[in-house]
Amino acid sequence: MGKPDVRIGVVPCWRSIPVKRFAIALSAAAMIAPATAAAAPVSYDFDRTHTEISASWDHQGYSRQAIHFTQYDGTLDLDLEDPSSSVVDITFTLVDEGFWVGAHHERFVNHLNSADLFDTAQFPSARFVATSFETEDGTTGTMTGELTIRDLTHPVTLDVTLNRSDETSDGRSKLGFSATGTLMRSEWGLGFAVPNISDEVMLTIETELVESAPAENAAE
Repeated sequence: MGKPDVRIGVVPCWRSIPVKRFAIALSAAAMIAPATAAAAPVSYDFDRTHTEISASWDHQGYSRQAIHFTQYDGTLDLDLEDPSSSVVDITFTLVDEGFWVGAHHERFVNHLNSADLFDTAQFPSARFVATSFETEDGTTGTMTGELTIRDLTHPVTLDVTLNRSDETSDGRSKLGFSATGTLMRSEWGLGFAVPNISDEVMLTIETELVESAPAENAAE
């Protein structure tokens, strides 16, 4: 009985492979496998001293006004080689000074917290969960996700630009992003004073992200 014609990849059969060459092939495969397995999303944290997340609107045609979101946290697992495997899940705490609005801060924040707008007594937080990422050049693209405010969830798409990718002094990955998008606030029950104050709101994000420190270092 002849030896079986066992095929490995595109090689005709194992009988045609010299032993030395076969051993080299196995060694190469063993080296490649761990490297492939290691290609996974990297966890990042917001650099809060270099992050601004804001929403702006038209005020009666005179000017654009804005609020800044100051309390946020969540999961930022990013894969620049395969964005589809990334996970972005951010919760914004709206109560306890979750907003910053500049002039007349206290009066404005009280109104933002009221039932006219975010009604934070009943809905103390908002959440954004990314559902898809698209890019053609690895630098610019879109991120679409589900935004939940006042228990109402609707899709939002942001235009995203990767400004810079580098390393920190301790060798961790550091990324800088800009993102913008628009939404109609009335879809989330935030229609107070429309149309005198625009329904359309522009979201703007300027952020720097730093690779999360290893668990043993983070605990120190």
